[in-house]
Amino acid sequence: MSIFTLATELGKAIRDDERMKRMEAAKKAYESDPEILALLTEYNVQQQALTSIGDSGSEIDTDTVTRIQDRIDEIYANITTNPLFVELDEAQTEVNELMERVNTTIKYNATGEMPCTHDCSSCGGCH
Repeated sequence: MSIFTLATELGKAIRDDERMKRMEAAKKAYESDPEILALLTEYNVQQQALTSIGDSGSEIDTDTVTRIQDRIDEIYANITTNPLFVELDEAQTEVNELMERVNTTIKYNATGEMPCTHDCSSCGGCH
């Protein structure tokens, strides 16, 4: 069996893993939520307004900058505390951990060396 055939099979197995399915469902829910879409749109508009102020060459109105930055911070907080964002973030973390474990397993089996985890209790110390 070729390396690429094995990689194809591994990719399919990862795609069918419950962690990947959870992440895809969370991503779809997040990207289709009207409230989040509105917040993301406003966030981008506010960021552009802030950039425009800096690029205008005019004297900067610090009160306006402060109001825009406060609104950006408020929008950001609303997005990152939204249950759909939280679910997507948690699911993405699980997929990242899965991929890291898969890559570590591949590297170990290819080289015979366990990649450094920066947890020296697992290997006796960094070199």
